[in-house]
Formats: sequence, C-alpha cells, structure tokens
Amino acid sequence: MEKRNVYLDNNATTRTDERVVEHMNHYHLNDYAVASSQFSHTPGIKAKDGIEKARQIIAEKISALNNEIVFTSGSAESNNLALKGIALANRAAKRNRIVVSKIEHFSVLDSAKRLGKEGYDIAFVDVDGEGFIDIDHLKNLVNDETLLVSIIHGNHEIGTVQDLHSISEIVHKKGAYFHTDATYSFLQIPVDVKKYGIDLMTVSSDKIHGPKGVGALYVSEDVIIEKITDGGFQEFNLRGGTENVSGIAGFGKACEIFSEEDVERIKYLRNDLYEQFKSGLKGVQLNGSSDFSRRIPNNLNLSFDYIEGESVVLHLDMRGISVITGSACFSRALQASHILLAMGFSHERAHGSIRFSPSKYTLKEDIDYTVHHVKEVVTKLRKLSPLVEQQ
Repeated sequence: MEKRNVYLDNNATTRTDERVVEHMNHYHLNDYAVASSQFSHTPGIKAKDGIEKARQIIAEKISALNNEIVFTSGSAESNNLALKGIALANRAAKRNRIVVSKIEHFSVLDSAKRLGKEGYDIAFVDVDGEGFIDIDHLKNLVNDETLLVSIIHGNHEIGTVQDLHSISEIVHKKGAYFHTDATYSFLQIPVDVKKYGIDLMTVSSDKIHGPKGVGALYVSEDVIIEKITDGGFQEFNLRGGTENVSGIAGFGKACEIFSEEDVERIKYLRNDLYEQFKSGLKGVQLNGSSDFSRRIPNNLNLSFDYIEGESVVLHLDMRGISVITGSACFSRALQASHILLAMGFSHERAHGSIRFSPSKYTLKEDIDYTVHHVKEVVTKLRKLSPLVEQQ
C-alpha cells in the first residue's frame, strides 16, 4: 500500500481553509490599521469594521447579541477570563464556591486551582464511565455559596457532549453563573445560549478551520466580569491590547462558511473508522459516549488492549498517520489521562487510549489506509507485549 500522509488530529487543531486565508490576507495587506484608531482615521475604521462583521457572524451562530462577544487569543485565555473575571468582579460577595468537572481542559482546571489558592472553595464534579456529569453529585455540590459552575460541553479527549440545559437549570436554581467551554463542539453541536441558559461560553477559531491564536468568550449582558489583562480599553474594556484584526476576521469567515454537510460527512468517516476497527480487531474499547448522537462528530477515542498509546502513535507516525494519545509522554506528566482516570478506568486502559479525529479534508481512502496500518501496528505490538502473555 502506497504511503499517504493522513492527519487525524483535528480535535487538536485544523487546517486553515483557503478561503479564510484569502480573507485574512486582505487585512494583512490592505486594511491592516489598528482597529482602535477608528477615532483617528479611515484605515482604522476599516479595520474596526472587519472585527465587527466577525463579531456579528459569531453572535448570530449562538443567538447572542453582538456586544456579548469578547475576542481573545484563544480558548485558554477565554477560560481564564471566564473564571478569574467572575471571581474578580465578585470578590466582595459572600459566594465563594466554584464548581468544575473532573474532566475539564487544563485551562479551566488550573484556573480553578489558582483561585483555590486565593481562598475560593473549589469543588469537582464526578463523571460516569462514559464521561457524563453525575447530575446528583452536581446538585449536592451547587449550594447557596456557589458563584460559578464550569462544565465543558464537548470533551476534547473523549468527545462526550453534556446536556447544557439540564445543567444550567440546576446552577441557576441556586443563583450561580454557568460557564461552558464549547471549544471542541462549537458549530458541530448547535447551541443557543439564551435557550440553554448559558452565562458565559468559550469558543475558538482553530477547531473550525480558522486561524490559530484567536477565540472568543460569550459574556451575557446580564453578567459582570472584570478584565484580567490590563493595558487598554479594547473589547468593551475586558481585554487590553491591540486587536488581532486579521485573525478575528478569519475567525468570522470560518464561521460564515461552516457547513453542516461537512459535519455529516465527518460523522460518516468517524463511524466507518469505528465499524472497521470493531469488525477487524479484537480488544478494542470505546472511550466516551456509546451513543454517537451525544458525541462530538469528529471524535473517536479508543483503547487497544495490552499495548500503550505512545507506541501506537509513534509507529503510525512512521507510516504517515497523525493521531494522539492522552498518556504520559505526550502530556509531560508522569500519569495517564486525568479524564480517563476520572471515568474510573485502569491506568492500563488509560495509557492505551488513542484519539482519531477526521476533518472535512479527510478522504475515505485515508480512513481505509489508517485501518490497515492500525491493524498491522496493533498486531505487531501485541506480539511483543508481556501483558498478552499474562492473560
């Protein structure tokens, strides 16, 4: 079989669409002025207009108002702004509890832990074996002292999608704010922030074939937060610093050209990949929701019995296939995925996990090529594994 280059790490980042690049180049080469110069000259007005058009596009996608979209450098900054901004704005209030799930992205977990060192009471919600929030545990944790609850929408590693509406009802009954990190589900799973009762929501550009280094935080007009980056009055005085005009414009373009037809095709490729693995290999475990309607369309996370994820990733890379594992060598941590461990999995299963994530640029031939080589690699590694001999 002729070697191919197959990129299946699109949950991490995506190839920028050529139409987005062309749109961004206009702002690189023509309307490149600082947007805050709108009060001084025409080039500044044109740059500001590019930002506001993008803001409108993104707002309409989630049923928000234009002035509720705050542009940032990406999802990590948006999550930091959501948690720390709420804490700063409410530091004189009696509410002192912040609740997050055990399977959040590190930008949420580490922000919460930082606030814990500053005196906030941080509580962590359990999840079940498929990564769904333990609703009863959430109800027990959210009390009259709770300020904010942050629950990821579509998980970045296992793809499980939470029921935002049910969670928000629990949170709002206690008068707390609800934030969700929708970085990995944005546009793939439609969200109406007003209908679902979301107070703050993180979104990002590079997961939908937009540029890297740009994202946004939806902040309901009923929510008051404080900036965490000083140095200017930009973005409704919530983020100091010169706006990334071309990046923001590219983000808007990526949202504008986003296609539901592409998502349906990606679902087909993801499902085909899974069915071929199930029928062609023994000892394949699905991680995350078994109900694929409650899973991010481009996510497939599997564990292969008796072998470690790092070995599979390295062998596939030599064959031109790019995938990722959540285990130690790739996270710089001396532990397996915190997400899979929170779901109650053994270290062996967690270390054996591999995430496959196709995109609109993935071909059916890429899927078939991947299945062929995964079968070869897994078979080869199992022959070498001492774990097999112990069975």
